[in-house]
Amino acid sequence: MANWCNNWVVFEGTAEAIEQITKLFKSMAEQEQKDDCGQLPDFVQDTHGDYFYNISQDNESVGVFQYETKWSPNTQAVKQIAKHFKVNFTQDYEELGCLVYGQAIFEDGILTDTCLDSQDFDSYELDEETDTYHFEGTEYDSEWEILDTLLERKIENQLNTTKI
Repeated sequence: MANWCNNWVVFEGTAEAIEQITKLFKSMAEQEQKDDCGQLPDFVQDTHGDYFYNISQDNESVGVFQYETKWSPNTQAVKQIAKHFKVNFTQDYEELGCLVYGQAIFEDGILTDTCLDSQDFDSYELDEETDTYHFEGTEYDSEWEILDTLLERKIENQLNTTKI
């Protein structure tokens, strides 16, 4: 049985391209309901079982979708969609059971995928007695703020390294 990776993707491009992507995701969601199985657009080459499951759209934001994948994000499939429609995207993903937490950005044909590693996950602790997390001398009720901080630092480090 698969661990489910949660994915949130925001596509950015022309209104026409975003409308086509919206139709594509709506069609995949409808087909998933009929077939009861994951979906891939016809033009996407599956290399790693990168199927989309439980697809939904953020009704308040254009070009924003949420879905699940098995075990890890399907960034390469999303990249193929972006290339097909000539758009950019930002994909956030997490599956904490497999220590997967990251963000992929595809902009102007360049993919940057930043994810936490085991050292990042080892940098904080859960106090089971108080059900709180401890990170750098501060107590947190949830690990999400810690994970966001660690990912932001890693992205910033990558940007600084790239500029040098």
